[in-house]
Amino acid sequence: MQRLKYLLVYILPISVIYSFYVTGIGSFVPLILFYVAVPILELLIKPDNTNIEYRIAQDEKNVQIYDWILYLALPIQLLSLVLFLFVIRDTSLGSSEYYGRVISMGLLCGVCGINVGHELGHRRNRVEQFIGELLLLTSLNTHFLPYHNGGHHKNVATPQDSATALRNESLFTFWVTSHFGSYREAWNLEFNRMRQMNKHLLSLSNRMVVYSIANVIVLVLIYSFFGMKVMLAFVSAAVIGILLLETVNYIEHYGLLRKKNDKGGYDKVRHTHSWNSDHPIGRLLLFNLSRHSDHHYNGSKKYQILESLEESPQMPTGYPGMMILALAQPLWFWVMNRKLDRLPRDQSLKKKGEPSITSYLS
Repeated sequence: MQRLKYLLVYILPISVIYSFYVTGIGSFVPLILFYVAVPILELLIKPDNTNIEYRIAQDEKNVQIYDWILYLALPIQLLSLVLFLFVIRDTSLGSSEYYGRVISMGLLCGVCGINVGHELGHRRNRVEQFIGELLLLTSLNTHFLPYHNGGHHKNVATPQDSATALRNESLFTFWVTSHFGSYREAWNLEFNRMRQMNKHLLSLSNRMVVYSIANVIVLVLIYSFFGMKVMLAFVSAAVIGILLLETVNYIEHYGLLRKKNDKGGYDKVRHTHSWNSDHPIGRLLLFNLSRHSDHHYNGSKKYQILESLEESPQMPTGYPGMMILALAQPLWFWVMNRKLDRLPRDQSLKKKGEPSITSYLS
């Protein structure tokens, strides 16, 4: 039963499908559930920083039920998307139900599409990677894998990483700079890979070329079968999923920076370069994504055995609550900058621009 606890995440698609067929406030049930009920519960339930024993972890990492729980996301995501396309076609544009259903599908794109796609994108098995790619395709965010694995994990907690937010950086500008910066970097990484393989830059071996074609095909098919209104609703849901991802990126590394070493490179990524949350509900709903420091220390480590470490800086609540806090920017800066000030000097800037990033890293 302990292994099946991660099935809790599938409360979201159940609530999303429910939102497709009810009216009024019912169409916003997933939003209320995940961003009102869950944050309140996480304020009442204490964090749990216990780790699975090493000997048990060696066995648990190979237990396939954890993988099948992830694989289940693909048929559920595809079914939910197809239902959404049919339902939104018959939903009045501008009605409360229209907005509720688009937001609900957007939440699913972020949690099942991008988050599970992220987990499977780290796997070495090509079939698992392909499932991850399909999930990301349902959110029009396929560039995530080349950039995340080849760029973010390498440059995290440095000014070179688009997905690392500096102290006092606005969430709303970060949405733009992180998304489009990572998109540009994904192309650069694939171009470099093509040069190393002595292939044409726009070869079909270039994943970004294939992903771009796949994105266009999805949009054309939706437009052809359902029309412009439905296609725009799908794009809106995908954008919501992407904004959820970028908000998570914002809270995961906010204000944390690695130092430059004597050779001009950066110190090795440590457990101190990501914000962690041990709040149990958020952990279960996001496949332990909030144990983010251990994930960055070993990107291929499976979600079920990620550890909480004492030296990792801790968030005051779980991811859903932190995402709401990030939207209230003045309150976010007040809370998180105070936490940054309590960290050792080598983990964060004391104040953005004072000293400058250049002088700090030199």
